[in-house]
Amino acid sequence: MSNFDNAMRRQVMSLPNLIKEQYEDLEPKTRKVLTTPEIFSIQRIILTGCGDSYAAALATKHAFEMLTNIPTEVVTAIELSRLYSKKQLGFAPLNPLVIAVSNSGGVARVGEAIQRVNKCGGFTLGITGNTESLLGKNASKVLELDIPPFESAPGTRSYMVSVMSLLLMAIRIGEVRGSYTMDQAMSYRYDIANQADALEKLLPNMDEQVLQIADEWKRMEAYDFIGAGFDYAAAWFGHAKIYEAIGKYAMHINTEEWLHLNFFMKNIDDIGTVLIANTTNPTFSRAKELAKYMEMLGRPSMIITDGTKEDFDIDTNYIQVPKTEYPITMPLTQYVPICLLAGYIGEMLGEKDGRGCEGRWKFCEGGASVRNSEIIID
Repeated sequence: MSNFDNAMRRQVMSLPNLIKEQYEDLEPKTRKVLTTPEIFSIQRIILTGCGDSYAAALATKHAFEMLTNIPTEVVTAIELSRLYSKKQLGFAPLNPLVIAVSNSGGVARVGEAIQRVNKCGGFTLGITGNTESLLGKNASKVLELDIPPFESAPGTRSYMVSVMSLLLMAIRIGEVRGSYTMDQAMSYRYDIANQADALEKLLPNMDEQVLQIADEWKRMEAYDFIGAGFDYAAAWFGHAKIYEAIGKYAMHINTEEWLHLNFFMKNIDDIGTVLIANTTNPTFSRAKELAKYMEMLGRPSMIITDGTKEDFDIDTNYIQVPKTEYPITMPLTQYVPICLLAGYIGEMLGEKDGRGCEGRWKFCEGGASVRNSEIIID
């Protein structure tokens, strides 16, 4: 196994300790970053970000609505900065609450979106590891991240921290607004923290399984990631990791649309198909139906789930992720096998992450293509 060790795998193996460390850091911070009057003023929430941060927003959108009882949208940064209706920004004091996620804080479009929301009278919260960044300096409030340095790889540690920070914010807002008791709020929080030990127990077997799948799938021409509801963000995140680590074709799609579109694809022997389907997801019955069609097509596949083969009744690769008490916390760890898969295949193929920012990709070195962009505040 050591022959195919890689930075992405090492990031994965560090996650159990990181979950413990970050929970201790972020839990008290999320209690203090917004005041009680500010929380009670919220009538609508918008989550935004780019890349992995956008995936983190997708991962927690339903959690915000379920925990806070506040309508919540996920809006891309460029739509929020250039297209979103001004009438919906500042429609009431401190509204909407726009939560923007960017670990570096230097992404131009995210900073631009926050400045536009501020100008229109909205209320902004930046989640970033750099308070002196474009995001850090322009957000009304800042939840400061403190992620210990680690060797570079396509975002794994940073993604977990982004998801955790958003989940903890949602729990806090719901708690303050009286959507549930303080004891229930702590139960939600413990469900986050407990995933550290659960993941640590599953990692050895998960690592061995995914290594074998990666060896079988390294020749694939494309990769198809499927999920819905709480699981959809992991599918989105999966296609992003394939681009970053391997550079091959990839797609993300929801469970229903796959049965309208993607199953028509040809050359199915060369499409690695990943279904994320947890047993507590309200869309689970459709995922089971999809799994049977996937088997009928003969697609090379794996299912990432908190369940077992008995829940699906088809022969394929099952990768088990932590079973949580509450469905809303599952996005904290369910993407982990995808990171292992992308990291292993990239290592086996001799790929450099992000194409090494070399040759035709040199323009993106240091994130220049997303940092160095004209800021337009309309």
